[in-house]
Amino acid sequence: MGCGPANPHGLHLEVHRSADSVYADVTFDERHIGAPGLAHGGAVAAACDDVLGFTLWIAGTPAVTRTLTVEYLQPVPLHQPHRITAHISAREGRALHIAATGTCEGVTRFTASAVFVVVDTAHFAAHGDVSGFGEIFEQLSRRSGVNGQTP
Repeated sequence: MGCGPANPHGLHLEVHRSADSVYADVTFDERHIGAPGLAHGGAVAAACDDVLGFTLWIAGTPAVTRTLTVEYLQPVPLHQPHRITAHISAREGRALHIAATGTCEGVTRFTASAVFVVVDTAHFAAHGDVSGFGEIFEQLSRRSGVNGQTP
């Protein structure tokens, strides 16, 4: 939905890392319409969740979203590039607190905050299909400890 190129209705995000942050540029279009000319809040939230999730490469551990809060500060127009930038603001045990901003032409149009919970890769095997992940889980497993905690 967020970064995969195979979904024709997806957001097609390309996420990049810059030091301790990640960012992606997203341009919402008619596939993501809410009110006329504006992005649907759910599409904005999906983009935020995806970019926030890429901070897990910085944390070096698999995790899942526990909470996601999006503050819609300004309307989010279609056909204009918005940059979403995210970073880990704190880590408390298994909880990763992550924050993001969404800007367009220098104006912050939305912010997001989330708590991700560190899980072992076995979580995904028990609740989903890990076959499509290839080496991603192996890489994260090597970087994290037995309980999913970074050493």
